[in-house]
Amino acid sequence: MKWTPGGESQDIEDRRDESGGGDGGGGFQFGGMHIGIGGAIVLLILSFVFKQNFFALLGGGPAGPAPATVSQPNPARDEAEKPLVQFVSFVLDDTQKTWTEILPEQSNKSYRHAKLVLFRNYTESGCGNAQSATGPFYCPEDEKVYIDLGFFDELKQRFGAPGEFAQAYVVAHELGHHVQKILGIEQKVSQLQQSDLRQQNPLSVRLELQADCFAGIWAHSTQQRGLLEQTDIQSALGAAAAVGDDRLQRMSTGHVSPESFTHGTSEQRMSWFRKGFDTGSINACNTFAASQ
Repeated sequence: MKWTPGGESQDIEDRRDESGGGDGGGGFQFGGMHIGIGGAIVLLILSFVFKQNFFALLGGGPAGPAPATVSQPNPARDEAEKPLVQFVSFVLDDTQKTWTEILPEQSNKSYRHAKLVLFRNYTESGCGNAQSATGPFYCPEDEKVYIDLGFFDELKQRFGAPGEFAQAYVVAHELGHHVQKILGIEQKVSQLQQSDLRQQNPLSVRLELQADCFAGIWAHSTQQRGLLEQTDIQSALGAAAAVGDDRLQRMSTGHVSPESFTHGTSEQRMSWFRKGFDTGSINACNTFAASQ
């Protein structure tokens, strides 16, 4: 991707060197939280290894105490991560600038900036305790995206999705959830999930696929502005495929259980990202009107 390294975005909240930890008495509070791309990976693997349904944590009830974890200041690591922070800053600012322009044009809604929180190991969010194992996620309660930069190493090394644009896809996807919050989609889906528990997972899939499509809309904008390299879209599609529910379940359990999908298959994730990329249209991203 063609971009110029610069400073840190004003919309980044850097908590990497803050000390913190669970007090041992609070529970995870996932109510309202959109578990991120990495979260689905981790929960699937944990469910397999410990023979427990870790997806039950998504119900919003207490799930046991948060373990005490502490992030110690690490200047050397901060310096090593500087290029990545600059890239995340660029993607964050560029994505939000894009939505500031196109959201009023296509929906008559004004865009308001989200914040992006960088942390290590553990931090507090408006949706409860946030830990590295959760993976990147958007919290609608405080309108912030939470990312431990170590996730990008996992995306590249463990899940075979290298490249800057794979990282950009992750940020753009989480900001897609922020767009859903502004449009009122997130609130409607949350209400429907609470009123019909059988629809929790199917509605979650449609919400996540729409965020993929919204990420594609940003990618469409970058192409129009000549920022894409030849391999960038394949990099983003590779990241989308890497975190499809079917692929993750095969990796962790050896079989696929469609009834437990929360994000969509690899094919679906690639298809909806591509739809946003090809059209640049919010209306084209109506996953809730699409057939099963």
